[in-house]
Amino acid sequence: MKLKGISIFLLLIFSMCEAQTTKLNSLSEQFLEKIKKGENTEYLQEQLAKIDLEELANTLKTDEQKLAFWINLYNAYIQVILKKSPELYENRNHFFSRNQIIIAENEISFDKIEHGIIRKSKSKLGLGYVKKSFPNGFEKLLRVENPDYRIHFALNCGAKDCPPIAIYYPIDLHHQLAKSATYFLKSSTTFDTTQNKVFVSSVFSWFRGDFGGKDGSLKILKEQDLIPTTRGVAIDYKEYNWTLDLGNFIEF
Repeated sequence: MKLKGISIFLLLIFSMCEAQTTKLNSLSEQFLEKIKKGENTEYLQEQLAKIDLEELANTLKTDEQKLAFWINLYNAYIQVILKKSPELYENRNHFFSRNQIIIAENEISFDKIEHGIIRKSKSKLGLGYVKKSFPNGFEKLLRVENPDYRIHFALNCGAKDCPPIAIYYPIDLHHQLAKSATYFLKSSTTFDTTQNKVFVSSVFSWFRGDFGGKDGSLKILKEQDLIPTTRGVAIDYKEYNWTLDLGNFIEF
């Protein structure tokens, strides 16, 4: 009877943690859903700002939970901020590096979310090969354990050449990221048979280390049936279209 009581107690604790995690992820999901419908999101932003930092760290335990939460928040705040102040996009470097998002009573930047938390403290300018020298406590507490290169096909930075925006869910994250990768790569990749050259998005250049360098990039393209072979294929990077393009939603 004692063991049965302990089992029931542990099950209740597990259920409470699961419910709490679902609530936190649900905030990011609702945020994007309301933006998609053109509804007010101020109340949700206030909730996100007031989340206890320790609660956030303790409930978003898995990489799937972390990635779904932070991808949704990144994409949501891009829409909210640039819709209100599109002129901020004129100086993109300042826009992405500026602290302007309040999460768990911490004011952070888009760069902090992308390079600090989602890419696990990678240098923004290190081509995916260089780690940050001194990541702060916030990102060390919240960052993923195992970065996934497919996030580059899910994060929407507000430009015309960015991936479309989907609402990501922890339980279905890998399936959704697989779909987002296929969609983005097929829409942005061109193979020239006469030159044996593949033309790809500039993200493959900016974050080449995340993709495993040239060999890794070619392997990804081959897996998507975008090139016939990885042997002897040259890679060329397309110029990125930074024209502001908001509201580009899709369902995966």
